[in-house]
Amino acid sequence: MENILLFLDNNLLLIYLLIFTIILGFELISNVPTILHTPLMSGANAISGVVIIGAILLIRNADPSDYLTLSLGALGVILGTVNVVGGFAVTNRMLKMFNKKKK
Repeated sequence: MENILLFLDNNLLLIYLLIFTIILGFELISNVPTILHTPLMSGANAISGVVIIGAILLIRNADPSDYLTLSLGALGVILGTVNVVGGFAVTNRMLKMFNKKKK
C-alpha cells in the first residue's frame, strides 16, 4: 500500500495529464465531421507509430527481471502495430471508394 501511495505522489502530474488527454481525445474524436475521418485516421496512424517507438524504447531500457515493464512494452508494440496496420487498411479501403471504376 505504501508503494502505491509513493507512486501516486511521485507521478501525480503525469496521472492528471493522462486523464486530461483521455477526456480531450474522446471529445475531439466524438465531434469530428464524417468528411474528416480519413485524414484523422492517418494522423492516428502516425501517433500509433510514435507509441510503437516509445514501447520499443521502454523494452530496451527495462531491467531484464522487470516483467511488468517488459509486458507493458510488448503489449504497446503489439497493440500499436495492430492499430497502424488496421488503420492503413481501412484508410486504403476508404480511398478506393473515390477511384473511378474501370469499364
